[in-house]
Amino acid sequence: MSRKVILTVAPTGGMATKEASPHLPVTPQEIADDVARCWEAGASVVAVHARRSDGLATCDPEVYSEINTLIRERTDIVINNSTGGGIHGDLPVKLNDDLWELDWNERIKGIEGVGCEMATLDSHTITASYEGREHLVTTTPSRSRWLAEQMLARGIKPEWEVFNLGHILSDFAELTAAGLDTKPYYCNIVLGGHKGFQGALPYTPKILQLLVEHLPEGTEWGVSGIGPTQLPATTHGLLLGGHMRVGLEDNLYYSRGRLATNLELVERAARIITELGYEIATPTEAREILGLRHLDSAAA
Repeated sequence: MSRKVILTVAPTGGMATKEASPHLPVTPQEIADDVARCWEAGASVVAVHARRSDGLATCDPEVYSEINTLIRERTDIVINNSTGGGIHGDLPVKLNDDLWELDWNERIKGIEGVGCEMATLDSHTITASYEGREHLVTTTPSRSRWLAEQMLARGIKPEWEVFNLGHILSDFAELTAAGLDTKPYYCNIVLGGHKGFQGALPYTPKILQLLVEHLPEGTEWGVSGIGPTQLPATTHGLLLGGHMRVGLEDNLYYSRGRLATNLELVERAARIITELGYEIATPTEAREILGLRHLDSAAA
């Protein structure tokens, strides 16, 4: 039997706006509609970011709950909410004339959304640059531990998101070894974001190989390739034994100069998975791979 591959769609993210692409879904209904189309094309996990009525980022649990409920009414896709939030909207707090911070207390509300099965856990501190402003994304060791404890208590599976080797070897490895997650762990390796995130790495075959070799034993993993790295990085990750993630959160373009839709990116990823001889995991199979409860026994 060929290997089952989890195909994740990240439809919105917390950075791009409708001005960057008219295809970006931002309202709860737009997101749910897009997710349903991508689910029909093979996506088994959705990485959800919420937006306010003006299209800017929020982690308001009521908005997350509305999005999650609309998605669940139409699909059995695995729902993964963000605790990163976004670079605008409810998140930025001005520290001084030059420096902003993404509000921790706002970010963590993503785990309160009804129907959340997974949630991102960026167990590190980085700086994100956006439109000439620098934003601290501060997740100290104590905050990382607290968030992992909260997810464990709520039955939410962490998606450990890493940008470099240090992120793997520090809090991710230490907190999982301390029992704050259960095997299989799930790690999202983000490459190609080095122009916007201090400490992030570009995609090269050697860099991806290095990071994969240092993942804790018992880790399932996938790759997020930012911008033009999406296609080569995710395909390489597939060949190395990982899962695949695509979507407008990571990349707005299908090819040079042509804006993509989420459905196009998922359809292309599905073709790559099957043409390389793998099988696309259904949401039920994805839950089994990730160690999640079956949908009919999961909390509503």
